[in-house]
Amino acid sequence: MNVVSASMYHPYTQVRKLSLPIFAGAALIAAMCTPALAASLCVAPGGTGGCYATISAAVAAAKPGSTIKVWPGTYKEDVVIGKSLSLIGTNSANTIINAHGLNNAVYVDGLGNPGLSNVTVSGFTLENANFEGILLTNASDVTVKNNYVAHNNNGLVVEAGMCPGIPEFETSEGMDCGEGIHLMGVSYSTIANNVSTDNSGGILISDDTGETHDNLITGNYVKDNGYACGITSASHGPYLKAPNAPHYGIVHDTIANNSSIHNGAAIPGAGAGVGIFSNGSGPGIVSENIVIGNTLQNNGLPGVAFHTHVGPNFGLPADNFNDNQIIGNTISGNAADLGDVATPGPTGINVNSGHGGSPITGTVIFGNTIRNEAVDVVTNTPGEVNVNFNNLLGGEVGIANLGSGTVNGIKNYWGCFAGPGGKNCATVSGPGITYKPVLFIPFL
Repeated sequence: MNVVSASMYHPYTQVRKLSLPIFAGAALIAAMCTPALAASLCVAPGGTGGCYATISAAVAAAKPGSTIKVWPGTYKEDVVIGKSLSLIGTNSANTIINAHGLNNAVYVDGLGNPGLSNVTVSGFTLENANFEGILLTNASDVTVKNNYVAHNNNGLVVEAGMCPGIPEFETSEGMDCGEGIHLMGVSYSTIANNVSTDNSGGILISDDTGETHDNLITGNYVKDNGYACGITSASHGPYLKAPNAPHYGIVHDTIANNSSIHNGAAIPGAGAGVGIFSNGSGPGIVSENIVIGNTLQNNGLPGVAFHTHVGPNFGLPADNFNDNQIIGNTISGNAADLGDVATPGPTGINVNSGHGGSPITGTVIFGNTIRNEAVDVVTNTPGEVNVNFNNLLGGEVGIANLGSGTVNGIKNYWGCFAGPGGKNCATVSGPGITYKPVLFIPFL
């Protein structure tokens, strides 16, 4: 038998020639049963080197599963992706999609392409769009990583609190125009290691067009987004549904190891470090999510803020904000909450039903370190809130209960050996708080 050269096994070789007929026949059968490898396309300014001149042209030409490599340069486009592919920039420092005057820099459009999955967008600056830097709708298994998303939401009219011209499927955009990165109706996707800065808001997770679930938001640096939260899970009115219809919901998402710093500070009360909200257009659902290991500092509302606003006190169905977990976050220097979810002063975490009175049950606040706040944890809900094994170092009040529910506040460290009532310890405020036994040393 002849020796087969190594070159015959190059990964792009479709049929390998072997000297024996039986091996040739087997190879042919294998080739017939194996899909052809997807092409790799390239984009370069001016179309040099045999590449496409625009990213949109490359996307249009690409077969599903293709990889599009984009060389350094500035591309003035609104790139719409409706098929499975990987869009890879050389580096976010020098590979720029400038969407000045356009809706988005990149739109992963599963709403118009049902069943869209397996899309990657990585290695770009996404800037100057009227609305989102990157928008994802009704898609699964999407990865958005290592991008710099800045100076988007330019369509916002601050004085009117409106975003004229935003697509009608975005049902609740007031002061944010969809923010730097926006997911709606998205599942099993990862938003990782991006910088989102100087947009109106940082990262928005909503449910306008479908349930948003089982996503990972991790390692992102979200800073100086002035008119909304750093990271928001917001249950919005469902697109093409009757008024007051139940929302699709945001469930089983994980917000982990992000930094959310100095967001929502352009006007009073504009945004939290992490917001868990419903817009009041019907029964909202933000349930069974995890906020873990984040740094939440100097935001215009509390580090973590729950806002429901509607519910049985108005004769309306309750929002479902149940079984969320706030674990192991570092929280400091944030502002007070306002309106019907107001807190007594700058606040670390606010679990608040507002005037609507929707019970928020199953909330776990565990292992957080809270500093430089007037009140570390505020609760105002008919449900029970569990606040355990936290370092409550923020200020005078460790836990304040403003509502009719109860707080299981045992085994926290209150800033000193003795716990509430001890010298230089944080205190408790309000009824229904159980706080003994306490931790004698900080929880690590």
